[in-house]
Amino acid sequence: MLDETKDQLDTNPTEETNSTVNSEVTNSEEKTKEQLDNLTEESTTVASSESTETQVSEITNNKETTTDDMEILKKVDTKDIKIENYDSFSLEELTSAFSNLIKNEEAHAIKKNVDALKKSFDIKFTEFINAKKEAFIADGGNEIDFHFKSDLKYMFNGLANDYRKKIKQHYKQLEEQRNDNFKKKTAIIDDIKALITHSETSSLYKDFKILRDAFFKIGPVPRENNEDTWQTYRFYEQQVYDLLHLNSDFRDLDFKHNLEEKTKIADRAEVLAKDDDVNKAFKELQILHRLWKEEIGPVAREFREDVWKRFKEATKQIHDKRQLILDELEAKWEENVPKKVVVIEKIKNLVAENITSHNIWQNKIKEMQALRDEFFTIGKVPKEKSEELWQILREVTKTFNKQKNAFYKNVKSVHQENLDKKRALIDKAIALKDSDDFDGTTQILKKIQADWKTIGHVPRKFSDKMWKEFRGACNHFFDRLHSVQDEENKELIAVFEKKKEYLENLKNSITDDSETTIDDVKKFINEWKAYGKVPTKMRFIDSKFNKVIDKLFSKLDIDKRTAEMMRFKNNMDTFIEDNNTKKIENEAFFIRKKIDEITKEVKLLENNLGFFSNASPDNPMVKGVYKNIEKHQENLDIWKQKLNYLRTIL
Repeated sequence: MLDETKDQLDTNPTEETNSTVNSEVTNSEEKTKEQLDNLTEESTTVASSESTETQVSEITNNKETTTDDMEILKKVDTKDIKIENYDSFSLEELTSAFSNLIKNEEAHAIKKNVDALKKSFDIKFTEFINAKKEAFIADGGNEIDFHFKSDLKYMFNGLANDYRKKIKQHYKQLEEQRNDNFKKKTAIIDDIKALITHSETSSLYKDFKILRDAFFKIGPVPRENNEDTWQTYRFYEQQVYDLLHLNSDFRDLDFKHNLEEKTKIADRAEVLAKDDDVNKAFKELQILHRLWKEEIGPVAREFREDVWKRFKEATKQIHDKRQLILDELEAKWEENVPKKVVVIEKIKNLVAENITSHNIWQNKIKEMQALRDEFFTIGKVPKEKSEELWQILREVTKTFNKQKNAFYKNVKSVHQENLDKKRALIDKAIALKDSDDFDGTTQILKKIQADWKTIGHVPRKFSDKMWKEFRGACNHFFDRLHSVQDEENKELIAVFEKKKEYLENLKNSITDDSETTIDDVKKFINEWKAYGKVPTKMRFIDSKFNKVIDKLFSKLDIDKRTAEMMRFKNNMDTFIEDNNTKKIENEAFFIRKKIDEITKEVKLLENNLGFFSNASPDNPMVKGVYKNIEKHQENLDIWKQKLNYLRTIL
């Protein structure tokens, strides 16, 4: 709260001869300035317009301010445009409020309002963008591909640009005014020089007073001309006083006037010493010291010490009260040091983690931002610690950002690889979409579609377009395939109806008493195959037919091996007819496994016979083992015959 008083005036009056008093006030001022220098925070300082604080600083730092400084200070201090509770505003309301401020108020008077308004807008807009980003990611997008344009943000930024232009124009006008003031003050100095040379002694003081008042009513000059202008004025002013002091009447009159003015200043300082608003009192005290030192001349020696002691004592009281505030601030700032160190340690631990996931990175980015916000909300620290802590924070943040950028740079590289892979699949699909080899191309396109699913993300801006292109090529082919299949299905459905009728007739013709020969069964099978294929979803009709045939085989007066092989070949012929090599391969695998199992079982039984080496061949247990071996061997021969048959068709 005391930052605006950092650039203060030297408050030692020039004409006082008491060196002890001068030293005391000077030391107090130097100490205060040193403490004020410590108020600088480590965060970036935002350059402000000529707000209330700046206007006060202009008054307290300018040596040629008008004699109406007191009134100006009061006016500046009471100038206050209400700052709304912008945190409760929506983004639209914030934009509207910004627009109204720019239209209806002076740019230099709304600095605090604009800062508060911009802060609220940035927070709310960040929340708004984060919500959009989370929705984008939840929809399958990648954070690095997220882009969002906001007309409201564009409008707000335009208003901020208008505000900057108005501030720039304000300062341009100030500069022009100061250049004009410089010309006017230079002209008045020339008039004072001429006054010294040509004025009558009797009218010298009156003429000089007119010029002096006119000089101080002119505002500030450019900074680079300020000191020279002031020193030149003082040089010629002193020559005027030297001439006036030759006349004791004029000297006494001047002393009397100066005493009255300094007494008023001492009175005002004593009132300020009792004011609870120390900051305001200190600011006004700077103006009083400047007026005492620079605008009011000496007083008679017999009154000089008394009036100065009053002013000095009031000054000391104000400085002492202010020093207490500074000491309290310093103590509080010192307490913030370990708090900020703790936050920095948390950030260091965050940086030390090896993060390899996009989702984890997103969480860590939020965590990092929260820690940085915590660092800045803790508050100020002493100046000697401020820069050190700020540099450490910058370094760990820089390291974190490097790691994050390296991760997403690699993600972009992976995305590019995925992009190239999907582009290659699209090219294949486009090349095959007009193929007439429906069976072969169908298998290839299904493989391509499966490969597409295994490829990771690509940048969002390409994702939708590439998917539409790929899907379009695949759909084009399969639409053609379905068109052909629809024509074929008409014929296949007719086959199904014929087979269905044939199966019903077959079931009705076979009774438990009817005799069926092997030739009859072969005839049934051949007639069934002659009908041809049925639609895939209707192939259950073949399974029903095979069950009927299996039942017939079981009734035939033929050996087991012949019946089993006829039944097996009939089933396999169905797979061959459908060109279903996968089922045939599965059947071959099953048969090999069965052969291995039976072979192991036979060997185990043969080994068991060793335990009956002394037993009679007529022993029931021995005979049972031999019979079991014979049964397994018969089944093994059948399975081997089936496998040999499959080898001829694979």
